[in-house]
Amino acid sequence: MHAALIGAGEESLHTIKMAQKLGVFVTALDGNPAAEGLKAADEGLAVDISREDEVQRTLRERIRNRAGGSGPDFVVTGPIGRYLTTAGAVNDTFHLRGISRQSAVWCTDKYLFHEKLTAVGLRDCRCYLVSGFGGKGETGVHSALDNLIERAEKELSFPAILKPRYGSGSRGIFFLKNRQELGAALAELEEEGKSGPVEDHVLEEAVPGVEYGVDAAMDGEHYCQILLRRKLLTPPPARQAVGYFSVPAETEQDRLLIRRVRGFLEQVTAVLGLRDCLIHADLMISSERIFVIELSARPSGHHLHDLFTPMATGVDMAEAFIRCQCGLSYSYEPEETRRLLIRYFALPEGIVRRVPEKEELSLPDGVCLRAWECDIHSGDRLERVTCGHSVMGRGYFILEGGTDEKMEMAAEEILREFVIESGKEISE
Repeated sequence: MHAALIGAGEESLHTIKMAQKLGVFVTALDGNPAAEGLKAADEGLAVDISREDEVQRTLRERIRNRAGGSGPDFVVTGPIGRYLTTAGAVNDTFHLRGISRQSAVWCTDKYLFHEKLTAVGLRDCRCYLVSGFGGKGETGVHSALDNLIERAEKELSFPAILKPRYGSGSRGIFFLKNRQELGAALAELEEEGKSGPVEDHVLEEAVPGVEYGVDAAMDGEHYCQILLRRKLLTPPPARQAVGYFSVPAETEQDRLLIRRVRGFLEQVTAVLGLRDCLIHADLMISSERIFVIELSARPSGHHLHDLFTPMATGVDMAEAFIRCQCGLSYSYEPEETRRLLIRYFALPEGIVRRVPEKEELSLPDGVCLRAWECDIHSGDRLERVTCGHSVMGRGYFILEGGTDEKMEMAAEEILREFVIESGKEISE
């Protein structure tokens, strides 16, 4: 069997390893010649994955030369962004099982995603497409932005979110509390547009509730929910996820929540036409409704799909997907779910003066340390946490035991063991 991997960043390494473990030859493609997945794959090709025709031509030629075939047997992806569309295009061209290009467009274009789901009553907030930043002095562009602010004054409820139209990895997102902040954010983007292109943005109302993440899969056209994760967020305006609690079906309240999410996402995935793919979704949940923030046909990043979800559920979704594509036995259904917390090292800005050793950590009775990967060293300069990329790369730890509250308290105690010099004082 031969698999094409579209996007070969560091978070693709787990998928490559699982495929090779099952005897699959992996051809990885990425525009970055130094991408780690290009080195780990059986064949690594530095190809701009935004150029669909180039990717398809390269795959056809390499596979014909190597094996006499006409294309890959299936496509795999890591936590890829907007060029999930290229994976869909390869599936369409070679008639492979997996996400289509059209479904990938609905997943990666936040405005079309909103329009598609709003049309069938599965998304309910005001949402505007914002484009033409910079404009090179074109009066039509400026009047369009002025009209947007005028409409927002009449229609939009605050707080609101202004974010890039396509995948951003939590970067470039504005959390806006009022119309003045909206005007300032638009002015900032327009100023940026004077020195180079600024992509379209989407402006939508921030929906109240508790934020969750979901790991799931489509087995053919059947939705399989693997894990529901409750997010631990920093305060506004960043609202960055710094941890996740697994949600096991231990109480009736948890079971009801899991069923609500499953029923809702069964509808969403059907409307998007998803089949034979892995899924990552972000939801805002209240007692009144479930609101889908984003959903894409790719695995979650930040060591969730490759570590936390398998540890919590026993299901390695990447391995299950590859086994399915190879005609081997597989299952996306967890037999049980453990109550765990993965916590990232979201520490104050400053110079690191002390890093605790894993062996010296003191945990409360009933709470156990299940994993520890710390890439912070004494003397490092830590920047302010503003997005996922500003906290990832520092490492993580995983706790198990007791209640969510008990694990959260234990995690905060661990973080207090770090000593950070802020310039004026040393945090305690």
